[in-house]
Amino acid sequence: MTVRIITTIVGILAALIWAAVLELNKNTLAGWILTIAVIALWLLLRGRYRSFAAARGNGVLARIPIPAIVMVAACAAVFALTQPPVKSVHALGGAATQKVKANETLTDPVQVAQGAVQGVVGEDGVEVFAGIPYAKPPVGDLRWREPQDPDAYDGTLIADTFAPMSMQPRRSELYSSLAQIIGYHDYRISLRDNWTAPMSEDSLYLNIWRPAAGSDAAQPEDGMAGLPVLVYIHGGSLQTGQPWYEDYAGTGLAKKGVIVVNMGYRLGTFGFHASKALAEESENGTTGDYGLLDQIKALEWVQENISSFGGDPSNITLAGESAGSACVSALCTSPLAKGLFRRAIAESSSVSAKEPAHSYRAFDEALETGERVEEKLGTHDLKKLREMSAESLVSFADDDHHITVDGYVLPVSPYEAYAAGVHNEEAVLHGFNKDESIPFLIGVDTKLSNYDNILKAAFGDRTEDVKTLYSAKNNADSTQAVRDIDSALWFAYGHYCWTRQALRLDVPVYEYYFTKENGRLSAWHSGEEIYCYGNIPAESKLYDETDRELSDIMSTYWANFAKYGDPNGSGETMGLTTEGKKLPRWEASSDPSKVLELGENVAVTDDPHLALYEIIDDVQGWETQK
Repeated sequence: MTVRIITTIVGILAALIWAAVLELNKNTLAGWILTIAVIALWLLLRGRYRSFAAARGNGVLARIPIPAIVMVAACAAVFALTQPPVKSVHALGGAATQKVKANETLTDPVQVAQGAVQGVVGEDGVEVFAGIPYAKPPVGDLRWREPQDPDAYDGTLIADTFAPMSMQPRRSELYSSLAQIIGYHDYRISLRDNWTAPMSEDSLYLNIWRPAAGSDAAQPEDGMAGLPVLVYIHGGSLQTGQPWYEDYAGTGLAKKGVIVVNMGYRLGTFGFHASKALAEESENGTTGDYGLLDQIKALEWVQENISSFGGDPSNITLAGESAGSACVSALCTSPLAKGLFRRAIAESSSVSAKEPAHSYRAFDEALETGERVEEKLGTHDLKKLREMSAESLVSFADDDHHITVDGYVLPVSPYEAYAAGVHNEEAVLHGFNKDESIPFLIGVDTKLSNYDNILKAAFGDRTEDVKTLYSAKNNADSTQAVRDIDSALWFAYGHYCWTRQALRLDVPVYEYYFTKENGRLSAWHSGEEIYCYGNIPAESKLYDETDRELSDIMSTYWANFAKYGDPNGSGETMGLTTEGKKLPRWEASSDPSKVLELGENVAVTDDPHLALYEIIDDVQGWETQK
């Protein structure tokens, strides 16, 4: 009796775990149906098998769990055969099914250089144009070449569907669901509408959010030639990411009178592979920065066409987060981007330091990496490399995903460019989050026994000085110390360098420090985005009134900066959020040691990492620029 009870309990637990796996992996409804059939088959086989073994008096045979083996094999087959289908993402969110498209309302046609384009009218006073090509597909012979002008449309382009994400390592839906639960404490069960988005090497498309025609937000302010434009570059370590993620969708800022544009660009090996052969083949001698060249191409398209959408091409702000922020800081010193934007917003990454901690490499290092990648691929022949399937190259994203000082896109490092007074931005709003490093340290040994090794690798002879600042007596101490140190070294320090450079060059600079925490762990890396782009869902239980108030403040700062180059606003809007509430004044920096805290309090405070910055300056050989 006890064995039967235990067996029953184990069976129920196994069934619940299996149901959770199917749901978290977003297997289709067929998976559930087939699973029920498998269980029924197992119950039938289990009884008949026992009778069969008993009839032959074979005790050994009776102990072999043939029915269980059959069930496990059948479940594995169900899991594999009922993977979520690939569906395109609709401009207004969700799968772009025929039913959804049949019920959409299209905008009036907009004329661009390639023809007429129609977007989709949302219910929130925003129009969305998704999947507009800004360059030819970079496939075949155009792989690892500078982006080419897009072809003219055949008829009117219906821009109601986002283009596939760029080629990248695809995480399983099971992994993504678990990350949503663990990292964001949020998950919505959906037993039927399960699907996954497509990816393709053909991904050079941009998306536009603008205020709906006739709305108050669609009217340019007095003296403005059109609406301000914010062009956003998504993050993902230059290896992953896509333009349609809800946190940084353009809906929130479009409601505040800003046209938002974002784009797909080549990632990983497709966007940052470098070789001598590719450099020799290029008319400009460039290699390793194809992703940056895509972003520049998108900016050129915006310059040429955004006025047709009601935007002002002379009032463009370039923005980005994480690796996208690193790209923004790089493009601020690229001669190819000069005149394509006026201002910069950079969230949680910068390559302005003398030795940037990530997303950056020198030309010789890029060539060495490219050599290793091609050796793994088995050839250095460009023709053969271009004939390889995109899928065969995806796995090398971990090797090829860094901005390269190639001599063309970036003639010199951003550090050297600023030292020479070379920059493109007229003003910059940038900053970092309190707990940037936490998601990047998952799986890293941060115990006290490994603390010295971590510090020596980063600080060498200055290790003892760092230990004085961040003393650790137990594993909890060392873990928190590593989090704080890496948040400073990887992320905050680059912004400190940028603020010093901007002040020296009399560039208005606004630096923030994001500290807001809630059930979504939002002081982590990228946690600020849903706030500053005004996209906190109205019905979400993860956010309370303090979160919504901070989002109103931050998204007003971002919108004002895009409009005027001043987060405080101008004229009648000065000192007020777009909800009509008081907007705390954000003075331009005059001291790089001061930042504006964005959290439970919105007020100027000391940068928390100043003492460590002095050590990093010494280790990297920072020279005070004159």
